[in-house]
Amino acid sequence: MIHLTRAIVRRWLDALLHVADTPERTAAAFALGVFFGFSPFLGLHTMLAIAVAFLLNLNRVAVLLGVYSNLPWVIAPYYAFVTMMVGAPITRTRIPPGFKAQVATLFQLSLFQGEFWHRLVVILRPWLWPYTVGSMIGAIVLSALAYPLALGFVTSRRRIHDLLHHQKPKP
Repeated sequence: MIHLTRAIVRRWLDALLHVADTPERTAAAFALGVFFGFSPFLGLHTMLAIAVAFLLNLNRVAVLLGVYSNLPWVIAPYYAFVTMMVGAPITRTRIPPGFKAQVATLFQLSLFQGEFWHRLVVILRPWLWPYTVGSMIGAIVLSALAYPLALGFVTSRRRIHDLLHHQKPKP
């Protein structure tokens, strides 16, 4: 009975996760995850990526790997770079006078005070469009780069797997 249950669960998980997808579909799922992981939808990126993966019937594991390729130590430099170097020039946004001083005084306040969050919103409001435009362009570029890289990786891993298991490699 336990073996039957395990087999049913395994088949259900394989169908849910799409582990037997083609390399192209797996790479597309990863690239979709990278898009959402680096998009302006920070905070909603996981839910949105999984929802789209279900709608497009893509490999959910590959999507999540793509989403979480935006690691915590990458987030701040990435969003700062695409906002200032990509989004700001396109939207013609300049750093307002006294911006550094405003940020410095902001961090003299406690995160647990309402005043901190109010000032943060006031300081960041002019950067909403540059952030949105810059991170959307960055997400598109990174996902376009992720697809061929993931495709090459998945294809080579499957060839190695086939060779190790003495199967005829797939063309």
